[in-house]
Amino acid sequence: MSRTKVAVIGSGNIGTDLMIKVLRLSDTLEMAAMVGIDPASDGLARADRLGVPTTAHGVDGLIGMPHFDEIDVVFDATSAGAHRANAAALAPHGKRLIDLTPAAIGPFVVPAVNLDAHLDASDVNMVTCGGQATIPIVAAISRVAAVPYAEIVASIASKSAGPGTRANIDEFTETTSRAIEAVGGAARGRAIIILNPAEPPLVMRDTVLALINDPDSEHEAAVRESITAMVAAVAAYVPGYRLKQDIQITPLAPGAALRTLTGNAPVTHQVSVFLEVEGAAHYLPAYAGNLDIMTSAALRVAECLARESIR
Repeated sequence: MSRTKVAVIGSGNIGTDLMIKVLRLSDTLEMAAMVGIDPASDGLARADRLGVPTTAHGVDGLIGMPHFDEIDVVFDATSAGAHRANAAALAPHGKRLIDLTPAAIGPFVVPAVNLDAHLDASDVNMVTCGGQATIPIVAAISRVAAVPYAEIVASIASKSAGPGTRANIDEFTETTSRAIEAVGGAARGRAIIILNPAEPPLVMRDTVLALINDPDSEHEAAVRESITAMVAAVAAYVPGYRLKQDIQITPLAPGAALRTLTGNAPVTHQVSVFLEVEGAAHYLPAYAGNLDIMTSAALRVAECLARESIR
């Protein structure tokens, strides 16, 4: 069976890790191009050693490649601003774009939650690392209980936050907050990112706090079961994804602060979920689970697109 040819724009850490995942793990995708703008980048040099065609002339170089017409899917692992330009340049050529930046031009996709909902979209957005880690949990809660408010805190090793991540901090919080609502199902969402300078670097940690209303004992069990099932669904494509502690469901005293957060929607309990994401260390260090979950999720989406195109 022929494989779907893909290109990766962005020869930094995320793009290089994604290239290696395609080469090592996928039986449906074929690396057809690695695209960068720095001829001296490690990603382009590594691609050359692995026999992957390269260009250091950005999206224009990709379009000018002799086999460009054979490429069906393009991953963009650059930055939010660069993706807008790349998407505009590629729009006339009918490529399927998988956006790993917070640009959010296309619909949000979190594989464990809504993988099948946007298979016809020309440009899908992978939200953010924090979104990929936490939105599945918000969705797991909201499918069995109304969630007037959900807040996530993503803590990543400072060493795993490259220039692209640091340049997109505002987009990270805005995009993740919107996706908590649009994909996770919370009426209101909030996202916080922490760059942890600890040495040795710590693996990615994520906290999900969701406010819900009136879970009796049976309902509480359903919340726990839904979260546990969702953790298993994410771990199927991100093996280092796991619960760090037991799920906590605690009663809340009513107050003005809660009414402000929830827009006066009634809430009686807080669900607290603590996660850890360890990277697979295909290219990046194991502590860089924030980058690994993005590339793993993007790979899952591309493989699904490839299977759909074969049908």
